Amino acid sequence: MSREREVVEACPTELFIGGKWVAAENGKTLTVEDPSTGTALCDVADASPADGKAALDAAVAAQADWAATPPRERGEILRRTYELMTERADDLALLMTLEMGKPVAESKGEIAYAAEFFRWFAEEAVRIDGGYQIAPNGSGRFLVMRQPVGPCLLITPWNFPAAMGARKIGPAVAAGCTMVIKPAAQTPLSMLKLAELMTEAGLPAGVLNVVTTHDAGGVMEPLIRDGRARKLSFTGSTAVGRALLEQASEQVLRTSMELGGNAPLLVFEDADLDKAVDGAMLAKMRNGGEACTAANRIYVQSSVMDEFATRMTERMSRLKVGRGTEDGVDVGPLIDGKQRDKVADLVADAIAQGARALTGGAVADGNGYFFQPTVLADVPRSARLQREEIFGPVAPLTAFETEDEAVRMANDTEFGLVSYLFTKDLSRALRVSERLEAGMIGLNQGIVSNPAAPFGGVKQSGLGREGGTVGIDEYLETKYVAVNVD
Repeated sequence: MSREREVVEACPTELFIGGKWVAAENGKTLTVEDPSTGTALCDVADASPADGKAALDAAVAAQADWAATPPRERGEILRRTYELMTERADDLALLMTLEMGKPVAESKGEIAYAAEFFRWFAEEAVRIDGGYQIAPNGSGRFLVMRQPVGPCLLITPWNFPAAMGARKIGPAVAAGCTMVIKPAAQTPLSMLKLAELMTEAGLPAGVLNVVTTHDAGGVMEPLIRDGRARKLSFTGSTAVGRALLEQASEQVLRTSMELGGNAPLLVFEDADLDKAVDGAMLAKMRNGGEACTAANRIYVQSSVMDEFATRMTERMSRLKVGRGTEDGVDVGPLIDGKQRDKVADLVADAIAQGARALTGGAVADGNGYFFQPTVLADVPRSARLQREEIFGPVAPLTAFETEDEAVRMANDTEFGLVSYLFTKDLSRALRVSERLEAGMIGLNQGIVSNPAAPFGGVKQSGLGREGGTVGIDEYLETKYVAVNVD
């Protein structure tokens, strides 16, 4: 417990504006809670709209000099940040577990994943390209250059406190953009610590500004409507994304958004069931199910449903639930009481409509916001959890007969972030992958996230892509210069 306290006490708790740690102008703070106990970890500054404006002022003031900084220098700052995160992974992981709840081993995995965004974009910073072309009629030349879009507003969720920020900050820094970032009120500590590390790595004052607040709309909406920011990047729910798009339209802000998911996972009768169950466990239980990429609807061909359900139930029933800092824990708490109650309501609704709980199905005993790992069989199409993100350790199973039926059920949603399918048939794999309406496909594997790959969805799951060779494009404008040649 003393080490836990040391890690929390070593984390900054003020706003980071213009390279300085400052209290909220109104003196207010908000409490960060340990979701495994429901008790307070610490208090952090609770920014007001005036603080938000000060952060944007700092970003705007730093933009010109930062854009003129050599790409290699920007890349080296990112590389040093990667090295610092790797070196201090144990403390960063413990801090994340304390504020978010996931087991320390998973938190270490997220720290490694987040750090990789800095390493990847350190390499992309020096690969920003342009072009030279002779006009088709030969009368002139075209020069094409890529320039930073300008000050950015970044909003991140609570479920991946370091990674969701890293995959926005990394390309912004590489491209030469300054930024104001607002982490989720439930999990601000990881971002505050990351700002401290980036400063140690040499990031100039004003490039990254961090505002923590319970009043996200009150602080960020004025900045979106301000006119000086040129880009908005948001990861969160589709409902909030729609509202932000409306606000961003006033100033025609460049936007990239990773919104809600309702991922289907299809298991065909010719699948390797060992791989399918392993993949389903990964796709469902990463982050305790609190992930936009989580398998939300598991569709299994009827001929193998009984065997798949038996194996899945056996695996889920063995998972140990507990505080993420304890040895051997597989599943930590949900983020708060509101989320736990939502999961319980979704499960109760499904059972009321005929679903059967093969394991779990209830709130776990004790303090904190725990829910039992759950497998539901015979889940009807009318159940709410077929349409709403569960964001919890619940695996709903539904049988299908034909490939066409499976694809139709998978695509029967407004979302389109990721889909998973398991089959040994190459033709079916390609055919179904092409038919699934999703920005990403997990083919015979239960995880798709990789900093070197383009992450993003279609339909109401978002706009743009993060990561991969295209991730930096979201932070660059293309300028064309027409050159007269006599």
